[in-house]
Amino acid sequence: MSRRTPRIALDRLRTPRRIPKFLKAASICVLVAGLLSPVTQVAAADTSAAAAGDYCGGQCSDILPPGENGNATLAQILLNQAFGTQPDHAEDQLAPYGNLPSGYSALTDAKINNFFNDASFGVASDQVASTTKPGGRSDVTIVRDKKTGVPHITGTTRYGTEYGAGYAAAQDRLWLMDVFRHVGRGQLTSFAGGAPSNQGLEQEFWRNAPYTEADLQAQIDSAIANNGARGQQALADANAYIEGINAYIDASDSGRYFPGEYVLTGHKDSITNAGTIDHFKLTDLVALASVIGALFGSGGGGEVNNALSLIAAQSKYGVTEGTKVWESFRERNDPEAVLTVHNGESFPYASKPDSPQGAALPDAGSVTQEPLVYDRTGSAATAGATGASATAAATTLTSAKRGMSNALVVSGKHTASGHPIAVFGPQTGYFAPQLLMLQEIQGPGLSARGASFAGLSMYVELGRGQDYSWSATTSGQDIIDTYAVELCQDDYHYLYHGTCTAMDKVERTNSWKPTTADSTAAGSYRMQVYRTKYGPWNTGRRPAARRSRTPPCAPPSCTRPTRSSASRC
Repeated sequence: MSRRTPRIALDRLRTPRRIPKFLKAASICVLVAGLLSPVTQVAAADTSAAAAGDYCGGQCSDILPPGENGNATLAQILLNQAFGTQPDHAEDQLAPYGNLPSGYSALTDAKINNFFNDASFGVASDQVASTTKPGGRSDVTIVRDKKTGVPHITGTTRYGTEYGAGYAAAQDRLWLMDVFRHVGRGQLTSFAGGAPSNQGLEQEFWRNAPYTEADLQAQIDSAIANNGARGQQALADANAYIEGINAYIDASDSGRYFPGEYVLTGHKDSITNAGTIDHFKLTDLVALASVIGALFGSGGGGEVNNALSLIAAQSKYGVTEGTKVWESFRERNDPEAVLTVHNGESFPYASKPDSPQGAALPDAGSVTQEPLVYDRTGSAATAGATGASATAAATTLTSAKRGMSNALVVSGKHTASGHPIAVFGPQTGYFAPQLLMLQEIQGPGLSARGASFAGLSMYVELGRGQDYSWSATTSGQDIIDTYAVELCQDDYHYLYHGTCTAMDKVERTNSWKPTTADSTAAGSYRMQVYRTKYGPWNTGRRPAARRSRTPPCAPPSCTRPTRSSASRC
């Protein structure tokens, strides 16, 4: 395991070089949930310590390498740099999972927790490592187990339970959560330094989701207004969760055990403790969610490049043959593919619409990329800076090693116990610290254990309930569309439902200076995006001969007009 590095904020998110190739592409969260009868139980959990309502019978397991703890104090970072030591539970789930490729052939029910964690509810009394009453509250307790340090949050009130979830999240991932709320706002360089990788990260995310603070708040307001009592409950849960995060920030600040990166990036003074760690607010959750959405739910949106490749193929091979060549690369049903369904069954995938809504093609040679970054100064204006940040931006969403999500689900009709069994492997890539975190939440209306994205862990998002389990996969399908719209008046107005409408101009100016964590010389730049009713235009291209622009649709969280108002490329 490579040591923690204070050089670049997001270097810590990358796969350590010495991790075996298997782990680089492996699932970061595997949930094994078998609801077996008592006759087939082995290694059953200590029911005296387990929460009531657990029907898993000791047959639920999970794992999330490298480890539960994603925070490190300044002293722990310095010890790591000097001696290679790690904080407790920073990488203790790595070895068991890494042993699975060589040990799976001898895997049995009795041995399964040699490779995974026992995911039963509760903690046996002799396995309790710590018990915390966060914020001194009497309505919530956080118990951490000795083996992995996973938080088991138990509350007597809904508010207290969610408060505990926020507190536990900050205990395990505060720095990562802070990084991601700044990435989501396009402000990473001002927060963590101007290294090319940081520039590329904020540029790539912000060009796809250039939200203002009003936009973030509007998404919250819309969710509450359109979801009745459930929306109000979600708001109350989120407020309690935020209060728990901020309680940990205050406690760790006064106790001086906050993540050491705040010192290394110049936000806190190691001697006087001067400086601040900003409290979280509701809009931070939306900013965090926009990053997760861009990472794992942003399929499609490549219609312009697809059109250019079609034009190139037709130019080289002729219209008929070139179209066939281009079609051969599409992810549609392939009549020559090996089938996994039989007996007359079918599973149509990405089939061509009966009535395509548009076929707007740019003229060959007329397409140019709209700039994103302007007014570079200092280190941002050097000869290599532009190319370095552009390269980093281009690889941001594709650099993570990841495989395909997988699931094996067996009906009770085919199991010895008569109960269903599921093995889930959601693939999100490998990071250290991990983007997800394990937790158990027990409270009024809440009873689950599993993984949640750091900073969004009000609820378990991948895991198990009392008598069921669930998983997810990334949304790589074509869910983002590109529109060609007609300009009017000038280059910054377009026709929307027959009305000449001005584009919205959104800007973000970032500046940075050298710190212990990032020695990049002082610099700054301004990012600029024009937005339409269909989404941001800055990632589109300009077909000059047609005086039209092709802005990609906004991310799934944004409201879009109907497709009848524009052609789809």
